[in-house]
Amino acid sequence: MKKIIVILSIVTGLGLIMGGCTDYLDSDYLFDERMSIEDVFKNQDYTNEWMARAYSYLGNGYLQDVASKKDVPFNFADDMYFDGEGNRYANWKAGRYSESGLNGEAQGIWENAYKGIRQASILLKYIDLNKMFSEVEITDMKGQAHFLRAYYYWIMLRTYGPVPIVPDAGIDYMKEYDQVAQPRSTYEECVNYIENELIIAAGMLPLQRSVEALARPSRGAALALRAKVLLFGASPLFNGKAPTEVASAMVDKRGNPLLSPTYDESKWARAAAAAKDVMDLNFYTLHVAYFKDTDAIGYPATVTPPYDENFSDKDWPNGWKNIDPFESYRSLFNGEIPANENPELIFTRGQNNSNENIAAMVLHQLPRTWGKGYNSHAMTQKQVDAYSMADGTDAPGMNSMYASLPGYEGRYDSRERATGYVAASELADYPELGPQGAGVSKQYAKREPRFYASVAYNGSTWYFLNADESAEEQKNKQIFYYRGEDNGYKINYSLLTGIGIKKYVHPDDISLIGGSYNRGRIRPKVDPAIRYAEILLIYAEALNELTGQHSIPSWDGNKTHSISRNIAEMKAGIQPVRIRSGVPDYPDNVYANADRFREKLKRERQIELFAEGHRYFDLRRWMDAPVEEAASTYGCNIYAGKAMADLFHTPVEVPSLAPIFALKSWFWPIHHTELKRNKELTQNPGWTNPE
Repeated sequence: MKKIIVILSIVTGLGLIMGGCTDYLDSDYLFDERMSIEDVFKNQDYTNEWMARAYSYLGNGYLQDVASKKDVPFNFADDMYFDGEGNRYANWKAGRYSESGLNGEAQGIWENAYKGIRQASILLKYIDLNKMFSEVEITDMKGQAHFLRAYYYWIMLRTYGPVPIVPDAGIDYMKEYDQVAQPRSTYEECVNYIENELIIAAGMLPLQRSVEALARPSRGAALALRAKVLLFGASPLFNGKAPTEVASAMVDKRGNPLLSPTYDESKWARAAAAAKDVMDLNFYTLHVAYFKDTDAIGYPATVTPPYDENFSDKDWPNGWKNIDPFESYRSLFNGEIPANENPELIFTRGQNNSNENIAAMVLHQLPRTWGKGYNSHAMTQKQVDAYSMADGTDAPGMNSMYASLPGYEGRYDSRERATGYVAASELADYPELGPQGAGVSKQYAKREPRFYASVAYNGSTWYFLNADESAEEQKNKQIFYYRGEDNGYKINYSLLTGIGIKKYVHPDDISLIGGSYNRGRIRPKVDPAIRYAEILLIYAEALNELTGQHSIPSWDGNKTHSISRNIAEMKAGIQPVRIRSGVPDYPDNVYANADRFREKLKRERQIELFAEGHRYFDLRRWMDAPVEEAASTYGCNIYAGKAMADLFHTPVEVPSLAPIFALKSWFWPIHHTELKRNKELTQNPGWTNPE
C-alpha cells in the first residue's frame, strides 16, 4: 500500500490528518476505512467525492467573498457597515481586535484555504490512477484542481499578503519538524505561482459549462482570476511603493523583503494583457434588461436617462436607447436572472453555502416592519455621495464633510446639498422615485440608476411581493427611518446612518413570520465572484498606469498584445460599464490626464462593485486606506424625527463608528497557533508574535 503524502500537516496546522465527518463532501473518512490512495482514485465515486471536498472549502464561511457579518468582515469597509453583534463592526473600524480576528477569522481563513490546497494537490498527484474517467474528463478535473489551488492561494494572498507556497508534491509528514517548516514566499513569487497555475488550468478547462456545472470554473474563470491577481501585483502596495514602515516590517526570518522594493511598470501591462485575454474570448458581455414602457409593482417602467449626444440615440451596446439601466444593474444581483442566463457571470460559488450567505445579507437589509428583517446593514454617506446625478455630474455637497481632510483635495463639491422634499403634486417630475416618492428628500432625486438599485434612502419603496396579505402583511410600502418611525432608531439593530441597502434585494423578498434567520421567502442569490464588468474595469485601470509601449504574449502564446495607454482602449474598458448604467462618458480632459482618470476609475469601482467584497482590498492595494478608512463615518442624524426632517438629512458624524487606520490594518494577522507550528513564519506588520 502506497503511503499518502500529507500536505501541509505541520506547516499550516493541518495536523488533523485524515479525520472528520462522514458526509458526502468529507472524503477524509475514506482513510478512516483504511483505504489506500489507489483505492480512492481508482474508484469513480470516491474520486468525485474527493473533488467535491476540494470545492467545499470555497463554501466555508471564512472564505466567502460576499457574505453577511458573522464569518468575515471584509465585505464591510468605508461603504457599508452592520449594527448589532456586540459592536463587532465598531470594534472592526476602531482596530479593537486581536491576532484571532473578530470571530476566529485569522486562523479560519488560513486553515481552510490550506485544506483546500491540500485536497487539490492530492487529486493532481493521483487522478491518473483512475481508468473509469475518459481522458477529457481527467484533463478537466486536473484543470479544476489547478484553478482551486490558485483560488485558495489568492484568498490568502489578498488577506495576509505573502504566504508559504508549499511544494506541489507535498511534504512528507514523517520528516522532522525542522525539515518541513516553510518560509513565506515573496509577494511576487506568490503572484507568479498563482498565474502559472491559472495558465495551466485555462489550457485544460472548457470554455463553457453545462447548467448543472455552473459553479465549476471555465477557461474564462481561470483567465479572469489571473487578471485580478496580476492587477493586485501591479498595484502600489505590492509594486515598489509600499510605505516604509510596512515594507521594512514585511520580511522573512532572514530579513529579506517580502514586498517588491522596486516599481515595475510592466506589471500593469501584464494585468492589462490578462484582462484583454478574457475580452478576446468573445464569450462574455454585460447583462442588460431591455426598455419597458409599462409599470407594475416592483417593476417600474424604464426611466430614460437625460439626453446625451453620444449614447441616447444608439441601441446597446453603443448606447442606452433600448435598455433599462436600472433593471440591468438590479437584476444582476437580486436573483431575477438565473446564473446560466447571465452572460456577465464568469465565476460563481452558486449560493455561497455558508449560513452567512447573500440571502443572510438581504435578511439583515430588510426593514423590521413589513419586511420582517433585521434592518441592520446600512450604507455610509460617503457611499451615497459617490453616486452621480443622472446627467453624470457630482451631487451637490458630495463629500463636503471631508472638505478639510488631506487627500480629498478636488474630490468634494462645495455647493449646498439639495433642500426640500418631493410633494405628491411633483411626482411626475421625479419618475425615478416611483408613485410613492412623496416626502423624499431632493438629495435623493435625479440620481443615476445604480443609486436606486442599491440605496434604501429615507422614504424609498420596498415591494415585498411575497407578502401574505391574509396574514396582515402588506406589499409596496414606503419606509422611513426617522426617529419614532417603526424602522427608525432603536437601541439594537438599527441603521446608524439612516441609509439602508437594496442591492441583492428582489421585489419578492420578505422574511417569514417568526423564527430567526428565516429566508424561505427570500429569492436565492447567486454569488457574483467574478463578472465581466470587473474585467473591463481592470483593463481600463491597468492601461491608465502605462507610460510606454509593452509587448505582452497572450496566455497561450498564440499572439502578442501591444499594450499602451491608448485612450480608445481605455474607453473600451470603462464605457460599456457606464453605458449599461445610463451615465455619460467622461470628457476628453479626464482621459488625457492619468491622475484624473485614476480618480474616476476608483469611484467607478466603488459604485459598480459595491457590496461585492472588493472595496476593503482595493483601498489597501491603492494605498488609499490610511485616508479613507481613518476618515470619520457620516450618515443622517438618526436621532431626529420627522418634524425635524432637515436635521435628519444633514450629514453628521456617527460617534459609535470612530475609525482608525494603524500599521496593523494593512494585513490580517497570522494566528499565533500557526506561528508556533511553523518556526519559519513571520508575523504581519503591527501584530505581535507568540511569547
